[in-house]
Amino acid sequence: MKKTTTYVIGHRNPDTDSICSAIAYAELLRLQGRQGVYPACAGNLNQQTEFVLEHFGQVPPKRLSDVYPRVGDVIGEQPVMIGLGEPLAAALELYHRHKIRMLPVVDHTNKPHGLLLLKEITELFLLPTEPGEMRRVRVSSESVSCCLQAQVGTLYRADNLEELDLYVGARDTGSFSDWLKEIDPRRSILITGQRPEIIAASIAAGVRMLILSGGAPLDENLIENARASNVSLISSPFDTANCCWLTRLATPVSALIGKDFLQVGRFELLSDLRLKLLHHDAVGAIVVDDDGRIIGIASKSHLLKNSPIQLILVDHNELSQAIPGADKVEIVEEIDHHRLGNFQTDRPIRFINQPLGSTCTLVATLSRQAGIVPDSLVAGLLLSGLLSDTVILKSPTTTEVDREVCAWLAELAELDADSFGNRIFSSSSPMATDIGARQLITTDFKEYEVGSKCLGLGQVEVVSFHAFHDRKSELEAELSRLREEKGYALAALLVTDIVEGSSLLLTAGPKELPFLIGYPQQEPNLYLACGVLSRKKQLVPHLLEIFKD
Repeated sequence: MKKTTTYVIGHRNPDTDSICSAIAYAELLRLQGRQGVYPACAGNLNQQTEFVLEHFGQVPPKRLSDVYPRVGDVIGEQPVMIGLGEPLAAALELYHRHKIRMLPVVDHTNKPHGLLLLKEITELFLLPTEPGEMRRVRVSSESVSCCLQAQVGTLYRADNLEELDLYVGARDTGSFSDWLKEIDPRRSILITGQRPEIIAASIAAGVRMLILSGGAPLDENLIENARASNVSLISSPFDTANCCWLTRLATPVSALIGKDFLQVGRFELLSDLRLKLLHHDAVGAIVVDDDGRIIGIASKSHLLKNSPIQLILVDHNELSQAIPGADKVEIVEEIDHHRLGNFQTDRPIRFINQPLGSTCTLVATLSRQAGIVPDSLVAGLLLSGLLSDTVILKSPTTTEVDREVCAWLAELAELDADSFGNRIFSSSSPMATDIGARQLITTDFKEYEVGSKCLGLGQVEVVSFHAFHDRKSELEAELSRLREEKGYALAALLVTDIVEGSSLLLTAGPKELPFLIGYPQQEPNLYLACGVLSRKKQLVPHLLEIFKD
């Protein structure tokens, strides 16, 4: 199981406040001694955020597309493996030494060829259903010689894998000759001790393999006779009983595996593995990397393991706004300044939600409470998120705490808040760029549930409405398409002029909307939201009340 990694992460379509608060809070936790905590983002950075990070020389946080638990998250270290040519005896030793039940069989490049299950080979070798199966082995002369640690006299077709019958030469000389006539010598392996007559008769009959137990000597005449009769001749230091047992275990593992085994990639979803194990006879799956080399074994017990990924959510507390898969991993903290949504956890967590103008303000206050003064870099990032979310302290969401913290951060970062705030907003005027209508609408876009309905609301700041009017028709058509695709009761774009301190609301909604919305209608589907700067504090509560009934 991998070590736990905790990501501090904001909402989808991240803005400057969510990115800067994630970076700053991860740094605060690091300074407090927390290990394995890193900032991350759940989407592409917008132009404003890119400007801020570049200004301070801050590396963007890691981009995560989702946090759904994957197979590679729950498997252990490099698994115990066995080569294709190794005997079953070596496999049994590995089972015993490592206390495992599944053993992947690999080639010289560590690419899997099958999965050897302890239960299946135990049944095969210890529970034969017919008398003939008790003596039948599938071996090569080479594998038997290695398994018996034998001195080799001669090996005929050493690597040929054959199905042979195993016998012990324990009869008297007279009956042995008669017995040889009853069997097929070329399909037989014979084990005997130092019995010259038995040995000579076996070689003369041309048995496939003759094993001398107890370290019986091999002289040159004996070897020559065996070679002339195409008999593999070896001498093992083990006694006859152990030679019998080890010969049965000399079967190469390649002969015991089937081609039908379950193989999955390390990035495959754990939920997909669950379905495969439920609908497949396999008790486990071999996990491979991008090059097809084995990196682990996944069994049904792995489905019960927790993901090593934990989340600290900043600037949001609704799963509909969280990174995909957030509900499948452990959420350990939440730092936010929005309304409470449908947030739910399995165990108590640290939940901090304050009615402030930005999450960066909240992170800055937590830093002060901990007695930690941010350095100029972190102070600059926190100041940027605060100025962005409060529209340079002009938004009605701005509190006295925001104003006081803004002055403190500006002093630490050695920046003039008003001047730097204007630079932040002048760096991001998407309305006047060639950004597509869909991207412009969804760059800062959030969903809100009210009863059985869902509202989709985007927001963009401008320094004048001129560029918006040039693109109004294009944006209006795209909002209609978005509403139809997502099934929104209302899809809208709030265009905020931060200089004038007012907004226009472009909508795609029900036909009765003009009679309900309460804002003056300037044109079809366009309303003047005078004095509205905050989507969160001004627009959303108003729309939720309208659509509640």
